[in-house]
Amino acid sequence: MSVFLITGASSGIGAATARAAAQAGYRLVLAARSLDRLEALSEELGGPERALAVRCDVTEWEDQQALAAKALERFGAIDVVFANAGFGAPRGFQASTVEHWRSMVLTNVYGAALTVRATIDALRSSRGHLILTGSVAGRRALPGSLYSATKWAVTAMGEAARQELDGTGVRVTLIEPGAVDTPFFDNGAGPGSLQADDIARTVMFAVSQPAHVDVNEILVRPTAQSG
Repeated sequence: MSVFLITGASSGIGAATARAAAQAGYRLVLAARSLDRLEALSEELGGPERALAVRCDVTEWEDQQALAAKALERFGAIDVVFANAGFGAPRGFQASTVEHWRSMVLTNVYGAALTVRATIDALRSSRGHLILTGSVAGRRALPGSLYSATKWAVTAMGEAARQELDGTGVRVTLIEPGAVDTPFFDNGAGPGSLQADDIARTVMFAVSQPAHVDVNEILVRPTAQSG
């Protein structure tokens, strides 16, 4: 069975994708900072022999190295990597706090890059698939949104990784959701928004294509979203 590694796996899109990948027969490596929720999800998906829970702060290089090493030690390979960890901030360059900004930029950009760095050799070996969570906000700038800037960086990161991995057999996909009703939004994303399962199905569509098909970008909006 193939091995699917997910950061930000404890809730939202990450947890929904873990469930979809488990149903498709993958063994899982689940990473997040919240180990309690990860372990509960691991038990739901068959226990540590099928779904390994690993506490990982994606902004820490040592944690990312350990995550990749534990995945290889337990399962022998990494076939799919979903660099999904991230969070947002209120719009406005005088909103939020500078500490929140720093944590968001480090998680959304530096953390995603560290996930790529920590797993790229394993993906080359397996001729695997790298997936990154971008955003509609990474395709069109939002007023006063530093979060949007971080997702523009992820858009560029996906293309940069695709070019570096060209010819290796590794596929690279950028998933760009619109409004998704997940814990990302404190008060919900509103009526008509996407659900985490919708994005999980999108991820599984990309990974289920034949090996010669590389779906590079998928932009997904709810029908109720105008922007």
